[in-house]
Amino acid sequence: MIIKILAEGGSMSPGPALSQKLGPVGINIGEVINKVNEATKNFKGMKVPVELDVDVGTKEFEVKVFSPPVSELLKKELGIEKGSGLQKKQYAGNISIEQVISIAKTKLPNLLCNNLKTAVKNVIGTCASLGILVENQLAADLGHQIAGGKFGKEIEEEKTETPEEKKKKLDEYFKAIQKEQEKLIKQEQEAEEAKKEKPVGETKTEEKVEDKKEEKK
Repeated sequence: MIIKILAEGGSMSPGPALSQKLGPVGINIGEVINKVNEATKNFKGMKVPVELDVDVGTKEFEVKVFSPPVSELLKKELGIEKGSGLQKKQYAGNISIEQVISIAKTKLPNLLCNNLKTAVKNVIGTCASLGILVENQLAADLGHQIAGGKFGKEIEEEKTETPEEKKKKLDEYFKAIQKEQEKLIKQEQEAEEAKKEKPVGETKTEEKVEDKKEEKK
């Protein structure tokens, strides 16, 4: 019997959802947790797909660990807790093509892709949904460009190491973008607060002035 679990890497703990899945089978939950945590310890801080192959008769089981979802690998690679819910207004990170290729190679066996190039496009698609820039560019704009040959050399040579100088430039670019984003968001918040604080009488007076202007016209 196969039981599928999405575990917190290295730190799975007891809970109602786990009990609901394992209780009817009659296997020791504490033993499952220990084995899963040992098997997923290298994926700390990430959600990891796990399969338990259970022998219902003997109650023995085997743990099979799959690589985490692309979104989890991207967040780990960039050292961020979550993506951006405000794509095109607020970005969560700036990743190199080499980092993208590294993740694509990791996930290739689990993706419905025929080759590395397609897997790279898949990873970049996830970058777009998380609000992650790729090489200082909007991920959403890169799919057709890669189909047209962009980053062809890096993909063909399966480059997975980002030069330090390049990393530094990507970080500097992203910090500058962050400052601009924070400034715009602050301005929007201040504008919203100003609207809320404006007295009702003042608004009506402004409306009357505007009406008189219209009458004169």
